Amino acid sequence: MRLLPCCSAMTVRRSAASVPSVSSVCRERGPCVWGPRFLARILNRTTFYYSKPTWENHHKLFVYAGFTEPRTYRYWHQEQRGIDFPGMLEDLSNAPEGAVIILHACAHNPTGNDPTKDQWKQIADVCEKRKLFPFFDSAYQGFASGDPNRDAFAVRYFVERGFELFCSQSFAKNFGLYNERIGNLTVVQKDATTSAAVASQITLLVRGMYSNPPAFGSRIVSRVLNDKELRAEWMECIQTMSSRIIKMRKALYDELVALKTPGTWEHITQQIGMFSYTGLNEKQVQILIKEFSIYLLKTGRISMCGLNEGNVAYVAKAIHAAVTRE
Repeated sequence: MRLLPCCSAMTVRRSAASVPSVSSVCRERGPCVWGPRFLARILNRTTFYYSKPTWENHHKLFVYAGFTEPRTYRYWHQEQRGIDFPGMLEDLSNAPEGAVIILHACAHNPTGNDPTKDQWKQIADVCEKRKLFPFFDSAYQGFASGDPNRDAFAVRYFVERGFELFCSQSFAKNFGLYNERIGNLTVVQKDATTSAAVASQITLLVRGMYSNPPAFGSRIVSRVLNDKELRAEWMECIQTMSSRIIKMRKALYDELVALKTPGTWEHITQQIGMFSYTGLNEKQVQILIKEFSIYLLKTGRISMCGLNEGNVAYVAKAIHAAVTRE
């Protein structure tokens, strides 16, 4: 599944040096280890930024890779139930030159809030001005909106702007291969002549970690994406799954509105992907867990995939009870 439009890695490598070059190495969460390890050990990068909040392993993996200066940029605004975009831009504007910035390509985990296209352009402006290095994590391409091209907008826009960047791409969720841990690292460079050297260094890092990863998962993905009928069936599947999640978001919102649950709940339908930051506090979460056997993180994050037509009303009533208890 291509992150970049209408060109393969081979086509790009054959282009002029001014055109980005791409190389890919497979393994699912591995790219979040040896991608950062390459940046830390080969390019001597020390500072990385991650959104607050983010996938909890981002911090661990980058520190494990050799980064010594972990920092956060503002992302979730609890009162507004959305992105703290001014805060995000301010924090990135104060980042030191050369800092690596972890960006969620789509379906931000855990908030479910993605920047708009215009906001992505502003983020790119700051990264360009401050000479920051984007490291995209693409774990839900196609599974967020149902359209792989739409979900790849941010990465493609940064490439079109001329950025050098890394992108860790996972097929665990959108292919249902969670146990196989299949994915890849895409490296975009301005100088095509160095792509072989970069691939060689990353291969050495991979060799030192697990030598030769299992090929089973990657062969499944390759077979599906290179077979016209299987690819069409897969596209239909991810559209079905993404639309079901969107439907459940709307159903939960409608139930809460019907119950006249205090507060605003539009953020549930405005978010995208598998997760939702409900805005519930830790005390309210404990009520859901202990009294209604509804399990979610203490941050209020729920998995929208766990909702269905048979339980969404029950979940809404439980949320209503927790919110009105205080």
